[in-house]
Amino acid sequence: MRRRYTLWAVLFLLAVYWMVPAGAVAAEDMKPLIFDEANLLSPEERNELNAMANEYGAKRETDFMILTVNSVPNDDYELWTENFYDEYAPGYDKPHGNTVILTMVMSARDGTRNVHLEGYYKAEKYLDTGRLTKIRSKITPDLSNGNYKQAFEKYIKTAHRYMGFEPGVNPDNVLFNIWFQLGSAAAIGAIAVGIMAYRSGGRVTVNRRTYEDASTSGIMDHQDRYIRTTTTKRKIERNTGGGSGGGGGGGVTRGGHSHSSSSGKF
Repeated sequence: MRRRYTLWAVLFLLAVYWMVPAGAVAAEDMKPLIFDEANLLSPEERNELNAMANEYGAKRETDFMILTVNSVPNDDYELWTENFYDEYAPGYDKPHGNTVILTMVMSARDGTRNVHLEGYYKAEKYLDTGRLTKIRSKITPDLSNGNYKQAFEKYIKTAHRYMGFEPGVNPDNVLFNIWFQLGSAAAIGAIAVGIMAYRSGGRVTVNRRTYEDASTSGIMDHQDRYIRTTTTKRKIERNTGGGSGGGGGGGVTRGGHSHSSSSGKF
């Protein structure tokens, strides 16, 4: 009788386990990486972005974080982000570990909106100031248009992709584009096939020398004439186009944590 009760107990627990959605269990294990104090996202969008940040961050062993606020003291969003890192102590594998942070300040005192990125430890190495500036440039149009979820998704995916390249390499180089690689391979293959097809028809060995009598051939006359010299001038225009501006370079938090950074307006 005791064995029968034990069997029923095991079957009941298995039934309960299979009835619980797998996503609900996984959600409990996810880190909170999206802090949307400015309420730019719906609860569903925050959950989706948090799941994406956890998924992509695990592949690079780096926390991909997003912070949105309406304002910060003295509009010093870099110091505010540094203090957040010191106090919250994020990191994929340990406190104060590999982290990249996107901070958005919606209401600066001068009426502008600011976006700021920082990379710590592994992210500082693989997402240096240059790469963070590239990421910021890619997401700024969506931020300006209010497409926040799309901008945040692009930030996570681009940061993940850039960290797959060794430091010092331009990750946007056309040589790394998969479509360019496929097109180049197809072009090389077509040229190789064309050469093979051309050679398969036999080579033509007859040329002008075949019927030329070298003893009676030669240059009859040679003459050089100087006509004139023409000089043209062209004004070189300077680039005076404007932009959203930007800056960065990195720094060290009060807690002694070095980081890369890039910031601008949108």
